[in-house]
Amino acid sequence: MAVGITALGTYAPQRVLTNQDLEKMLETTDEWIVSRTGIRERHIAAENEFASTMGVRAVQDLVRRHPDALAGVDFIVCATSSPDALFPSTAALIGGEVGLAGVAAYDLSCACSGFVYACATAHGFIAAGIARRVLVIGAETLSKIVDWQDRGSCILFGDGAGAAIVEAVPEGYGFQSFALGADSAGGPSLYMRAVADRIPGVEKDLMAPKVGMNGREVFKFAVRVLGDSGQQALTKAGLAPADVDWLIPHQANVRIIDAARERFGIPEEKVVVNLERYGNTSTASIPLALQEAVDAGRVKDGDQLLFVAFGGGLSWAAGCLKWYGGAGAMVTGAAAEVSA
Repeated sequence: MAVGITALGTYAPQRVLTNQDLEKMLETTDEWIVSRTGIRERHIAAENEFASTMGVRAVQDLVRRHPDALAGVDFIVCATSSPDALFPSTAALIGGEVGLAGVAAYDLSCACSGFVYACATAHGFIAAGIARRVLVIGAETLSKIVDWQDRGSCILFGDGAGAAIVEAVPEGYGFQSFALGADSAGGPSLYMRAVADRIPGVEKDLMAPKVGMNGREVFKFAVRVLGDSGQQALTKAGLAPADVDWLIPHQANVRIIDAARERFGIPEEKVVVNLERYGNTSTASIPLALQEAVDAGRVKDGDQLLFVAFGGGLSWAAGCLKWYGGAGAMVTGAAAEVSA
């Protein structure tokens, strides 16, 4: 059975925090931030906005674009590093607000790799017959958990949400492979406290309830795993870098993205990047970038996509996807036939 994405929706908060704004808050400059990250501005959640409320807005955008998108949804997976609560799950909170109360729902936690992990999970549920149509969400309010006194990390992050419907698609389209992994040995390089007062490699006095990051180590890790996982996904799918029409990476740092695409030998014009305007939105970054590329007419029916991501923990994920351009039709036509 071919399984792919048939609808997308996104949301970014109204408030925009520019590098010039950060110059007034921190000992930093626009030039310093842009030269090291490629980021010029990021969207910041309002006081009353959280992962669930932004996830709801992304789902509402999805429904605006595809009015029948939620019909038949029987599973919700929300990838988030900044959940409203440990329980109830952010996925369940979103489901209750969009008319899906009672539908199976849970949160998935593997930081910025989460959206690709969630797509892989949805693919597995559908292929195994556990679900028929899965609502996959990536939603983050990272601005609420970063240390705004740490100029090395707070400049990177923004808030946002993306939602996708994953279901059966016509043969020849959909996800072709995934490459997923995690290694807690890298945890001390990028972590966030929850219940425990320490994790291996991080002393108790460093476990503040804010994101902790070693930028130098994360950079080295990211460049390596984006290349390795992306190549693994391509190999599993029987593809080569030359077959890729669009590389859609996690939007963390433009230097990381450039290093990864150079390793693949993929030209700059085949890489989707919107980091400049959003910063690192973690699990929301790939759907935000993908939606913009689809809206702009860059990603078209039959295009070969490669997703690559890395995240805290440390984790990594890659996936190959043949884009189904009939997504707007939802449950009519060919898509209805294969999901009936």
